[in-house]
Amino acid sequence: MGKLSPSALELQVLGVLWEKGHATAREVLESMPDQKTRAYTTVLTVLQGMERKGLVGRETSGVTHIWNAKVSREQTATPVLRELIQNAFCGRPAMALQQLLGSDQISAAEIDELRQLLDDAKGGEL
Repeated sequence: MGKLSPSALELQVLGVLWEKGHATAREVLESMPDQKTRAYTTVLTVLQGMERKGLVGRETSGVTHIWNAKVSREQTATPVLRELIQNAFCGRPAMALQQLLGSDQISAAEIDELRQLLDDAKGGEL
């Protein structure tokens, strides 16, 4: 993504917008996945910066701004994941997956979903 590559905080904001479709700054603040305490103005400033980068857009409803992602999860996450795998796992996706599976934050349902994705990829469907 080059110069448009989002920061970690911007990725969280995008994650919220991808899940919700659109949201106010307050809704983004309340849905941030890391659940850190942040000021409303911090999230608003991040959204405004993301708008200048072309990552998000906004519509106005009265005095309220409704924000939406202007980039897809796929076009954003793929280069980020590739870089992470290249840098942290010597370019080995299996090593990254092994690290993920060793985490206590992955559920049995998510493991089943991964298994299905791997089966699909092996069969040429992915």
